[in-house]
Amino acid sequence: MSSRLDKIFISLVLLFQALGFTSYAQVTSSVSATGHVVAEVIPVFTASETTQLNFGKFSPGPEGGKIILTPESTVSVLGSVYKGPGTHNAASFYVSGDVDVAYSITLPDSPVILTHMNSARTMFVEDWVSSPAPGPGSGMLNGGFQTVYIGATLNVGNLYDNPVGVYTGTYTVTFDFN
Repeated sequence: MSSRLDKIFISLVLLFQALGFTSYAQVTSSVSATGHVVAEVIPVFTASETTQLNFGKFSPGPEGGKIILTPESTVSVLGSVYKGPGTHNAASFYVSGDVDVAYSITLPDSPVILTHMNSARTMFVEDWVSSPAPGPGSGMLNGGFQTVYIGATLNVGNLYDNPVGVYTGTYTVTFDFN
């Protein structure tokens, strides 16, 4: 009888294997998850224009001339240019950053063109000046900020070269932090 039980047992084992029934030991499994990292770089130093450079109102004479605007907003006229009523002012830039950090100011090194709003006529601005003066380490952020004032010279042609109207342009001032 034992051989008959052995045959039944072997038959059952073969049947279970044929049907795909096998016994497995439980295997531990691992799970992965993805994490995210965030880092943000912020500007330590900033500079923004707070007042536009404004040469004011004027009228060109027969020879033209120059309007000189200082960083202190004083104006003088050379040649045949007649200063009109109204305001004029130096540009100003608010510079901020770490307390007591020195920085350099770089002004435009070539003339900047101003273009008439309704025609192709132009004037140019040159001889840029600032307070504090341009150069390496000339600015200092006492208390974490400083206002920089910019002046320049406007070259004006005669009335034919520079007809009545508004002239505009842009320029770049660079602040390098040391």
